[in-house]
Amino acid sequence: METRIYTLCRNEKDDYRRKMNEAAELIRSGELVAFPTETVYGLGGNGLDPEAAKKIYAAKGRPSDNPLILHIGNKYQLRGIVKRIPENAKKMIKTFWPGPLTLIFEKADCVPKETSGGLETVAVRMPSHKDANAFLKACALPVAAPSANLSGRPSPTKAAHVIEDMSGRISCILDAGEADIGVESTILDVSGAKPVLLRPGYITKAQLETVIGPIDEDPAILAHNIIGHTNAVEHPKAPGMKYRHYAPKAPLTIVYGNEQDVLEKIRKNADENTGILTVDEHLSYFQTGKVVSVGKHSDPDTVAHHLFDVLREFDTLGVEKIYSEDFSDNDIGTAIMNRLLKAAGGTYIPADEL
Repeated sequence: METRIYTLCRNEKDDYRRKMNEAAELIRSGELVAFPTETVYGLGGNGLDPEAAKKIYAAKGRPSDNPLILHIGNKYQLRGIVKRIPENAKKMIKTFWPGPLTLIFEKADCVPKETSGGLETVAVRMPSHKDANAFLKACALPVAAPSANLSGRPSPTKAAHVIEDMSGRISCILDAGEADIGVESTILDVSGAKPVLLRPGYITKAQLETVIGPIDEDPAILAHNIIGHTNAVEHPKAPGMKYRHYAPKAPLTIVYGNEQDVLEKIRKNADENTGILTVDEHLSYFQTGKVVSVGKHSDPDTVAHHLFDVLREFDTLGVEKIYSEDFSDNDIGTAIMNRLLKAAGGTYIPADEL
């Protein structure tokens, strides 16, 4: 399959409109289109077409019990794909949509089980990215879209990442440059009696609770419940809850403890074939290994923004093993660690064990 790559420029209005309309027509005809969002690039297909959902799973090599997220271009589309909109959901929508928050509802009958991963619930979000919004409005239907990468690989924050994984597998890629945030949306289940956080993201648990009060947290978020452990969730209600994700080719180990102990243990165990994932403030500490900064410890948003790009960079560098510092000491750190722990397959050890 030949994959079209459309570079988007909103200043070139006629060309921009043509590319959007052509990409939207591909979606309506059952084909797949990768498109940018503020979080990561999504791999889109008609969310109401079971065959399109099957194509998404096939293109990604993704297990079919891993639910897809429906992306909508306006809030009015929501009523056609869910059975009800609870009051907590209305508050979330008013505060955080459009934006990097996915909500889980009881699904309407028109949403096929192929899209929902066999569940009676459906995940929905409305992106704030201008190009994503324009594309979704042109499609005029809900677009099912997981991240546009091969299953298990780091999520794509640039069109180049999508091309690397998806060229020849899908019909079109919309290139709008680098994603703003760099980690996927927060996922909140509002289908039950009490809201439950299923995946941490850029919008933090604390921010959600300022709007609707206390929320529960799914145990699958915790380190001991990720893939490789007996408590791992069997029937994932949201993407990223069951299977290993985001993994570079080399084994990744996260080291935690006192900052100085962590740095010293990584330094002592590194050789020239070791990848070291660190921050700007600690770059000068390491003299051996392939040392890559993921951002600034003083600005955790930069860490989230660069995380997946850096994990892919280690593949390019050809390292044999990777050590990473721990990033769990701030709100966005919850989302960063959730992704890193899945990338590491649960290899999270104290500095005195390294």
